[in-house]
Amino acid sequence: MISIGFAAAFLIAKRGSLRYTAGMLSLRPMLRKDFDEVAELIFLSTNSWYQEHLGRKIFQGDPADCRLFCEVYEDLDPECGLVVENVSTGRIVGSCFFHPRETHVSLGIMNVHPSYFGKGVAARLLKFIIEEAEIRQLPLRLISSALNLDSYSLYNRFGFTPSEIYQDLIITVPEKGLPSPGKSLPAVREADPSDLVGMGRVEFEVSGISRERDYCYFLENKNELWTTLVVENGEGGIDGFLVSIDEPASCMIGPGVSKSAQVAEALLRAQLDTFRGKTVVFLLPAKERELVDVAYRLGARNCEMHFAQVRGDAQPIAGIIMPAFLPESA
Repeated sequence: MISIGFAAAFLIAKRGSLRYTAGMLSLRPMLRKDFDEVAELIFLSTNSWYQEHLGRKIFQGDPADCRLFCEVYEDLDPECGLVVENVSTGRIVGSCFFHPRETHVSLGIMNVHPSYFGKGVAARLLKFIIEEAEIRQLPLRLISSALNLDSYSLYNRFGFTPSEIYQDLIITVPEKGLPSPGKSLPAVREADPSDLVGMGRVEFEVSGISRERDYCYFLENKNELWTTLVVENGEGGIDGFLVSIDEPASCMIGPGVSKSAQVAEALLRAQLDTFRGKTVVFLLPAKERELVDVAYRLGARNCEMHFAQVRGDAQPIAGIIMPAFLPESA
């Protein structure tokens, strides 16, 4: 196992100057020159598992589309990408991202080359990130597939406990938009920089986590990838927010939090309206019967299930969370 001392040194060392090697596999920081190879790995690894087990692919476009993951995670958390490299071939066989935040460390998308499934590559990445969280004395959080038992078993063996079950729902939004809700819902508007504090407050109130850098990133939207919507309350605060991204590698609504099902429905409908004529995925807590039924009435169908998992303490949820995979928002 990687020592605490190595992990600490790794984090403060000049980028790429340290690596941890065991056998023919080397753990090192992800560099920008790795992004194309990591994108190809994400594309191949994800599609390979889903094709074999569920008979379908997740990524339909080009492997280069998955470079989006590297670029977004690097923008948010510079130098927090890891790769495992075969030292004899120089090929990257595993990759992962981690995200140190104020209240927790979040584990981003993890991928292993199909030829290295079951050979300890994911465990090596996970051990490093666990020690990073332990150094910071913070919980480690992630969103993982409930259908991938190998993945679930890996996290479970390393001390993660499921805290929430989410239904992955997919819908093709009609060109003319959604039907009327037939009831009054809270007003939704596009977020602006003045909403930063309110977004932080409502997420901390609902879930006990804070990630100010993420809110700033969404609101600044320098790469014009994100749409962020909010619902105000009568006291000048925010009762909920919901983000979306529309890119070939990630066409998804989330992350977001809401104080109530009504707020969540208003935000979801407003985000769906921005995807007219397109197919989009979103996650809803399985226990939120009212919201799930709304999704079904709109024509959504289940495409997968995910667990929110935590290694360490987690505050009970006091509202509704709609997580996302980019950036990981457990």
